[in-house]
Amino acid sequence: MPAIATSPVPFAKMNGIGNEITVVDFRAAPWRLDAEKARAVAADGATAFDQLMALEPPRTPGTDAFMRIFNTDGSLSGACGNGTRCVALVLARETGRQSFLLETSAGLLTAEVEDADRITVDMGTPRFGWREIPLAEAFADTRAIELQIGPIDAPILHSPSVVNVGNPHAIFWVKDVAAFDLGRIGPMLENHPIFPERANISLAAVTSPSSLTLAVWERGAGLTRACGSAACAAAVAAARTGRTGRTVDVTLPGGTLRIDWRADDHILMTGAAAFEHEGRLGFDGAGALALERIGAAA
Repeated sequence: MPAIATSPVPFAKMNGIGNEITVVDFRAAPWRLDAEKARAVAADGATAFDQLMALEPPRTPGTDAFMRIFNTDGSLSGACGNGTRCVALVLARETGRQSFLLETSAGLLTAEVEDADRITVDMGTPRFGWREIPLAEAFADTRAIELQIGPIDAPILHSPSVVNVGNPHAIFWVKDVAAFDLGRIGPMLENHPIFPERANISLAAVTSPSSLTLAVWERGAGLTRACGSAACAAAVAAARTGRTGRTVDVTLPGGTLRIDWRADDHILMTGAAAFEHEGRLGFDGAGALALERIGAAA
């Protein structure tokens, strides 16, 4: 391992139903990641991620850690459900406990670890106001806003539901998510002027009153095999528009999440998380990423 200018910190490469997650523990470290360093971590195969969960010391009394969430492009996110499940599994292994209270820039999240296959995160409450999402112009009803791709008289996609679940989401309702090239249209929609903070873009198909199929283009990360906050956003939007009930199974390319939009307005997300390998990382005197891979994680 090259000489390190920053003190090395532990990392765990994980996944949440296929969503690539790297958890890096800065709770005892004198340094922090910035956007440039996060992009360097994402570029290495051993630590590549859709989201990086940087654990920092608690900011609010009673919480277990503050989570700073980086996307692949170095931008910050307010929520990552799959990443939060991974963090909960890391803390459960470390402490032997099952319940955790975690904080992000978007607020507090509780997590309950039954086992690696069943971790439940309270993702908080959805926000539907156009300023809260946010949108660049006023819409009285965010269940379906005026936005389309393609010709006016025959749009390819149109009238998405929009909601904020820690970050902005737009959900387009389709019959078959595989019928569209989301890798091509996702970047255009993510960066559409209607979304001043960009947006996560989902294609959702209702497969029963209690199930959805979802494909997601993640803001700052691109196509992903899974996105927990998008699953929550789609489930809430489906219930809000009368397409499903308030408890649904959301199937993404990487697996299935159970989403329960409770009567108290809180969204519970339940799914699996898994370790892949672990190690230590830092940056050498030239500013290059320095890694020590320990091997398969327990």
